[in-house]
Amino acid sequence: MASTSRPIPAAVDFEALQTASRVLVDQFTKDAQIIPDLGDTLNAPGGQASASYSVFADDTRVPFQKRKLIGIPEALFHFYNSANVNSHMGLMPEIERAWISIDHKLFLWDYMEGQEISSFVDQPDVITNVAVVKPKPGLFIEEITSLLVICTPVSVLLIALSSVPASSTPASGAKRKEIKLYATDFTVATDIEMTSVVGTAEGRIFMVGSQDGNLYELHYQENESWFGKRVQLINHSVGGMSSLLPRFSSSNVDDRIISVVSDPSRNCFYTLNAKNSISIYRPDGDKSLQHVQTLSNVYKAAQDKAPGSAALTPQAFQIIALHVVDPAESRAGIQLVAITTNGVRLYFGPSMGYSYSYGSSSQPSGARTLQLTHVRLPPPNLRHPDEQAHPYRPPVASYGSSHAAQPLPSRPYIVSALESSCYVDGLTIAAQPGDTEGTDYILCMSPDLTRIGTLGQLNLPQMSSMQQPTNYGNPSMTNRPPLAEYATLLAIPGRTWAMAPVPSAGTPSTSGVPVPVVTNELANQFSTNPRQFMILTNVGLTFLIKRRAMDYLKAVIEELHSQGSVQPIIDFRDSFGRDQTCAMLLGLASGNTFLDPTANESAAATIGMISPDVAGTAKQAFYDFGERPMWAERVTYGTTDNNQGTAIFSGRREGLALYLARLVRPIWKAKLTTTGSSGLQQSTVPDKTLEIIQKNVFALKDFLDKNPHLFQSTPGDPNNARSVVNDQEAWKAEQASVSELLSLATRIIEAVSFVILLNDYKIGELVARCDAETQKVISSLTYQDLVTTPNGMTISRALVNVVIDQQIGQQISVDTISDTLQSRCGSFCSTDDVMLYKAKENIRKAVETRSPTERQNWLAESLRLFIKGARILEFEKLREICGDYQQLNYAKGAVELPLTCASVVDADNIGLQSWASGQQPPNELCEFRTQCYALVLDSLTVFEEKSVGTGNSLTGEDPEVVRSHAYELAFSSEDEMFHSTLYDWLIQRQLADDLLEMRPAFLEAHLRREPVTVQKYQLLWQFHVKNGQPLRAAEVLGTLAESTQFDLSLDARFQYLTLAVGNAKAHPISTGGKHETAIAFLTDLEEKLEVAQVQLEIYNTLAPHIQDAPEVGERVMMLSKRLFTMSELYQDYAIPFDLPTIKLLCLHVSEHRDDSIVKPIWNRIFQDILEGEDEAPSIADQIIAKVVPLGQRFYPSESAFPLKHIATLLVRFSLNNKGLLPFGWAPRILVQCGVPFPEVWDVLHEMYESHVPPFNDQTNVQAVSSDIAVLLSDWIEDAKRPQTSTGRRVDEFPVGRIHLAVEQYLAELHPTRTQTKETFEEIKRQLRRNW
Repeated sequence: MASTSRPIPAAVDFEALQTASRVLVDQFTKDAQIIPDLGDTLNAPGGQASASYSVFADDTRVPFQKRKLIGIPEALFHFYNSANVNSHMGLMPEIERAWISIDHKLFLWDYMEGQEISSFVDQPDVITNVAVVKPKPGLFIEEITSLLVICTPVSVLLIALSSVPASSTPASGAKRKEIKLYATDFTVATDIEMTSVVGTAEGRIFMVGSQDGNLYELHYQENESWFGKRVQLINHSVGGMSSLLPRFSSSNVDDRIISVVSDPSRNCFYTLNAKNSISIYRPDGDKSLQHVQTLSNVYKAAQDKAPGSAALTPQAFQIIALHVVDPAESRAGIQLVAITTNGVRLYFGPSMGYSYSYGSSSQPSGARTLQLTHVRLPPPNLRHPDEQAHPYRPPVASYGSSHAAQPLPSRPYIVSALESSCYVDGLTIAAQPGDTEGTDYILCMSPDLTRIGTLGQLNLPQMSSMQQPTNYGNPSMTNRPPLAEYATLLAIPGRTWAMAPVPSAGTPSTSGVPVPVVTNELANQFSTNPRQFMILTNVGLTFLIKRRAMDYLKAVIEELHSQGSVQPIIDFRDSFGRDQTCAMLLGLASGNTFLDPTANESAAATIGMISPDVAGTAKQAFYDFGERPMWAERVTYGTTDNNQGTAIFSGRREGLALYLARLVRPIWKAKLTTTGSSGLQQSTVPDKTLEIIQKNVFALKDFLDKNPHLFQSTPGDPNNARSVVNDQEAWKAEQASVSELLSLATRIIEAVSFVILLNDYKIGELVARCDAETQKVISSLTYQDLVTTPNGMTISRALVNVVIDQQIGQQISVDTISDTLQSRCGSFCSTDDVMLYKAKENIRKAVETRSPTERQNWLAESLRLFIKGARILEFEKLREICGDYQQLNYAKGAVELPLTCASVVDADNIGLQSWASGQQPPNELCEFRTQCYALVLDSLTVFEEKSVGTGNSLTGEDPEVVRSHAYELAFSSEDEMFHSTLYDWLIQRQLADDLLEMRPAFLEAHLRREPVTVQKYQLLWQFHVKNGQPLRAAEVLGTLAESTQFDLSLDARFQYLTLAVGNAKAHPISTGGKHETAIAFLTDLEEKLEVAQVQLEIYNTLAPHIQDAPEVGERVMMLSKRLFTMSELYQDYAIPFDLPTIKLLCLHVSEHRDDSIVKPIWNRIFQDILEGEDEAPSIADQIIAKVVPLGQRFYPSESAFPLKHIATLLVRFSLNNKGLLPFGWAPRILVQCGVPFPEVWDVLHEMYESHVPPFNDQTNVQAVSSDIAVLLSDWIEDAKRPQTSTGRRVDEFPVGRIHLAVEQYLAELHPTRTQTKETFEEIKRQLRRNW
């Protein structure tokens, strides 16, 4: 089992975290849908033109405010104010500089620093224009990040520029850039003064000739070539040798290009000419351009879209600037905005169905042709800046009613002479001279989200948003609201020279999460700084800052706190909707790093707080506006369950979910690491972003921990029992959800701490030291995975292990790092983890110490700690620790730790039960146990090898002592599964005899466990013998002999039965009062042994015939496979194979007495002999050879040796061969068979007296008489011999009976039988002589 696959016990409730995570993901989706895309608002039905504006006098809702004015440095001011100088100025936000030229001198003013100026004075001509562009790749050294293009009336030159973060930080705390200028020899002379310089992403530079209005390109390359100079100006507007393109247009006064705007994201640029025509070009190969399109008659197109508008007159229609719309702002395709002198904005987007295929991959997006999509008319009801000082607050109408229902300003201001403008992320600012000398008015416009968004605003009076679940889906085409904007005029000092957006850090990357549109400040206001613009005038640099919804809310809360006016906050709630308002109130009450709009970016690392009193008001508003959760019952007919339904959460819970989601959205689906340039992994999200998110989530969590009452239930209507039950259900669901979200917040705080800590320890190097499987998982792990999945826990543990190993390797104490981990990210580094780290350190100390006592102490402490943390010890780590213990000859650790891990991880004994039940395949926990046991066996092997090796061990202990101790510990374990594994291992190593001598506790159970083997049974019966239990040994042997699952030979089975009988006989009579049972068992065994003997004899008899025929061979082989019953042997072998002797043997052993069976067998035996021979003497010999062994074997068994019948057969044969056989032939055979003389005499005497044929014939009777004479003579001779079977005492030898019988035989003897008569007479003499 791989270490990563083992379930890691954790106190972390992943199910709750995943539920909370799903809530966040739902909020991401809502945020991506509540504010429509710019293109969607402009393309709303009937939306070819629009002029919907919200204009407010009071400053709480004004969309922009002046943040600060930085005066032009004194030194420059003196130059600038001189009467006879040529001066120009502009902004270069990319490098955080304003440029000011005074005659031939160029000054770069670091406005972040305030007074810092760098200068360039190395050329003699008056400088008229300066721009910053990207250099061509590969042409300059790496440090060069930009080029300055400096234009004079007679030349254009390039200056290389490097920009690095400054080492010193200004008093303002803002991070600033340090720049260095490097001269280049890229200079080209010109007789045309250049203006409006732009660069492309590839480093090409385009500009406009101010006298001729032509489009030029400054081309530069590393070396001169046949085809081009090192630096040259190419005129793209005229034909001939000087251009690589055909001429596009004549350059009469009206066709003169007045400005160029670059669109790097679409790889194109736009030009504007004096006739308001807009052309689109695409760079197309070195030195060449592709003219995509020219939009002329823009005025006519605008009039068609807004017929009769007072703002559209030929005299006033002059476009002053073009602005590129970023693709992130308008997914629906708005690409370009043009602004006229009187504030009309013209929106251009790709046209449909033109010859350029729309959306085709072969054409870059910049190559699509554009058309005028929407005309945005200027605000008709602007207030004069003077009036802003005397605000009048109109009642705010709800969303859906006319926002324009405000008293018209007494001096409505109409803009008419705008000169410069700026556009970014839906925000527009433009400047025109003010009414008074030395003042400019700035027109500021931004989207009014309360009118274009789907925020759950209160459309109708008395309509609670709780009763109608808010629809967060994209609004349908029919009711999508058209664009509405806030508009205001601000006055600033000085004449405007240039304006530009302050570069924004932007919203941190949100890969994998639905991204809200850039205009959705509700989603971004708590995670990014507000948008700012800077306006360069002859007085200095004015910064304007966008006021966000939370700034408006903060002002309203402050007004409520100071003046007690409730209506503004209610208006705010009605405009932005309950949930959005609660989310913002929560942000204000808990504090946020982006709360202060005027703080610079570096200050964002600190939490901004409003005053405690105002925060208290915000907290109360959060509670009051949040309302109550509700229970929506779901009626299901036919059921009795009353509590079916779903909770509709309160605004407090929705606000919490929304606010938390917005805080973590930048990282939630982001990958933890990406591959860096060095090939190592590096953190995807910068530490600064992580710290800000952590601070904000911590502030939220801290606030809610201190104010638990915010989510406590309030009593409902006591008169309605059903309502009370539903109330309780709703509150229960709400509190459960809030609790999950807070758990998630805690875990996020710790996860961020964890990642920052990993970054401190160089995360790339840590990942590189993990195993391949872990590295693979890390590369795909997101922050969401890290926080909410067991995989994240596994990976974090692996990384912490690497950090700790690194610390131990460098001999640094792990206390510091483990304390840090526990205090900052406890759920990623539990107490158990810390114990493991300290234990590892103790092993290191044990290695280093020279004192045996100290070593044992360190090792014992390490084992104690490892055992405490055993439940989370990964297997690979365990293997490593056992290796350390083996090296250090620490038997206790090497044996006990793996056994403890096995039992702790399988605490419920699921693996043990799997093993005990013989489950196949074994479950994961059973596998884990097996792996742990393998480590113990490995340790025993190592100690064994060391004990037979030579020389002392590293630690000085006696290896034999260590080995013995290890075995002692192993055998003292209480784990039956381990014992079983250990016994198998010992048996495999031929140590079974040692095991039997020891007779450990679980040995018998092990030997009886499935799967059983012959070896196990052999050991088991020996075990019982050694245990003094011969009867149990006999039982095992009997089972083994009779088993069919083992391939045993018949000899082996016979041997086992013989041993079984021997052991059963050795059983003490009195043991346990089971004498009768033991006797019965013994009898059964003896019978089986007899049957086995028969089977063995049959097998030996038939073995030579195995090759006779396949079926014969198969039948014979069956005899060696198992033990048969007597019936089977008789029916399946004795009869089919016609084996008379075997038949008799079967009858003899089974003691089955049946004359109808046995007599035919003997008849057949005699018949076979008679048929086999012709001569009587030979037949007689054959009969003796056959009958005598059988008689000796079977007599006195009447079942197999029916005496009378056999005697009859013998006598009949002798009668049939009278004269050929000697007298007494038949009785002598019977005596040889072992039949006692008296019994033979009784049988013959019965024949003598019977008169049954053939003994009704006197000749035959006389022959029997002769046989009796020989028998009695032999008997007397036998009786006379010492130690005879027949005693000499009269009671043992029937003298009287014999004497009487002899008298009878003599009396009836035929006179001719003289030999018989002499024999009888001799018998009488012997009787008288000896008895």
